[in-house]
Amino acid sequence: METNFKVLENLDRYRVVLASNSPRRRELLQGLGLKFEVRTLQDIDESYPSDLRGEDIAEHISGKKAAAYQKGMAADELIITADTIVCVDGKVLGKPADAAEARAMLRALAGREHEVITGVTVFTRERRECFSVTSRVVFAQLDDEEINFYVHHYRPFDKAGAYGIQEWIGLVAVAELHGSYFNVMGLPVQRLYQVLKKF
Repeated sequence: METNFKVLENLDRYRVVLASNSPRRRELLQGLGLKFEVRTLQDIDESYPSDLRGEDIAEHISGKKAAAYQKGMAADELIITADTIVCVDGKVLGKPADAAEARAMLRALAGREHEVITGVTVFTRERRECFSVTSRVVFAQLDDEEINFYVHHYRPFDKAGAYGIQEWIGLVAVAELHGSYFNVMGLPVQRLYQVLKKF
């Protein structure tokens, strides 16, 4: 049976922009069937007040990214920004600066539960929605040989917490996952879809 139904047809009046250079976010947004362009700015300040915690940090940084892109946006654009952080024992793990820091992060996660939080901001000139999604991930124990293998072969320097769940380490280390798998990849597409439907 034929149908004229089109997913997210309400967005046809906008030029959708993904403000991220993450290939994972690009892949996930494509999965929603959206037409969009990718736009990136360099040197956006991703600092945050020291009294912020968890989801407030991710939303704060996503909002700062949105402010940077808002300056030059066109009237017909809808822009999506996002930021993902990993938290273990209240400590925030961002992107590792080098292999040594990546190994240290993975040792901190091994055999423990941590949170992956993604803050997302969706905005036009007239409207702005900001939200965050939290997933809880339990890692199995990892020895140094496994950690070194992952860091050497996958070079996870563009990933919060120094790992990508869709890579080898997700197969061997993720013992439990509570929440959205795609959120751990970097974009909570189920929640994003619900927000986009309202624009």
